[in-house]
Amino acid sequence: MSSRPIGVLDSGVGGISVLKHIHALLPHENLMYVADSKYAPYGNKTPEEIIARCMTIADFLIAQHVKVLVVACNTATAAAIGAMRETYDLPIIGMEPAVKPAAEATKNGVIGVLATVGTLQSAQFAALLESYGRNVRVVTQGCVGLVECIERGELDAPETRALLEKYLKPLLAEGADTIVLGCTHYPFVKAQIQHIVGENVTLIDTGAAVAKQLKNKLEEKGLLSTSREKAKVHFWTNSEAENAEQVTEKLWGNHVDEHRL
Repeated sequence: MSSRPIGVLDSGVGGISVLKHIHALLPHENLMYVADSKYAPYGNKTPEEIIARCMTIADFLIAQHVKVLVVACNTATAAAIGAMRETYDLPIIGMEPAVKPAAEATKNGVIGVLATVGTLQSAQFAALLESYGRNVRVVTQGCVGLVECIERGELDAPETRALLEKYLKPLLAEGADTIVLGCTHYPFVKAQIQHIVGENVTLIDTGAAVAKQLKNKLEEKGLLSTSREKAKVHFWTNSEAENAEQVTEKLWGNHVDEHRL
């Protein structure tokens, strides 16, 4: 079992930001990544639709004999991880917007959260606010259209910058000194966000925490790879875009051989 790969799934290419943290922390673990880009974004879908998509991808990855699943998508985690854990008999790691570390990091008590509408409307996010948001003021901002820009690889395009300025302006107006990147796509525009908000605003990305959680789970279950060979990373996508592989390479930062689903 320990030699089996880790399966990582996302609504699109955003989860590659989490994949990079996993690969950096666990360089000897083989990874299999599925981008469900044909159906991205998940933020405007019903929970039932998201569960169906996640189950379809999980079935595919389990058929590839993965030892653990990472749901590298906040919206998918909020909607589907409960159903997935009831269905599948293997460890499943999910995401959640980092309200707790943001509450610890803020100096003035005002936190901004950038996320998809689906994440912000979820019961999971409401529970996070109840648990960790009591002593701070949390200002949320749904970011319609931003995932699509990143899916196209348009990280520094005028449309992307315009959307970022539009969505960050209300958070800055409310005095947020800490902003949570509550979607795995958003770390790919972190530099642009930092430029807009200034160096005095702290940005919180949850990818590193998820990688640590994954490592802990693998150790707990005795599933850590004992190999010392360089890990293999395989990518699949159902994107209909002609430049899908180029976008993946741009975000991963290296050459990939991407398989079409």
